Amino acid sequence: MQVSVKGQHVDVGDSLRKHVEEKLEAIKQKYFNRVTDATVTFTKESHHYFRAHVTFHVGHDVKVQANAHDADPYIAFDEAAERVAKQLRRYKNRLRDHHERLEKTPEAAFIQARDYILQTEGVDIAEDKEDETKHAEPIIVAEITTSIPSMSVSEAVMRMDLADQDYMLFKNAKTDTLNVVYRRPDGNIGWIDPSLQAGSAGAKSKVA
Repeated sequence: MQVSVKGQHVDVGDSLRKHVEEKLEAIKQKYFNRVTDATVTFTKESHHYFRAHVTFHVGHDVKVQANAHDADPYIAFDEAAERVAKQLRRYKNRLRDHHERLEKTPEAAFIQARDYILQTEGVDIAEDKEDETKHAEPIIVAEITTSIPSMSVSEAVMRMDLADQDYMLFKNAKTDTLNVVYRRPDGNIGWIDPSLQAGSAGAKSKVA
């Protein structure tokens, strides 16, 4: 497993780097040996706190992420690493099944899409109708190509949870339509399915 340890306004010394590498290797050996690489980034967020961001790439298409904050970078990393370990422990069997299925029948259904980053800071809000046309479109500051995978709803929920994200856009393998699962304020998982049923008038929104 390749391990990359980076610091943003943080001097990552040999001792901390060694601690990170040994702990991540132990997690890999204990929970899921198919982890291909890991990245840990330390960020100094204030005079007193560090943020540790840990990412495990489980194969080519699944990632496990976690963040933690503490005044001690070692403690921040340990907490983030433990959250990653907890997720790997929770989904260990399903991840194994996922990779065994891909080895037999590789996924071929990906949708290529554009991923835009829109500027929010420094953008003036229109105060009159003349300015509304001028500022009608947001400013694009970055653009990349991304792949939207085909999967089941349950797998989309798993991947969203593993990546510590608030939503997951995916192609529903059953209906062949774009779907979204997302975290609701009440703690449940929402599922938006635009496929139409007989008599329905629009997209379906469900609670998973």
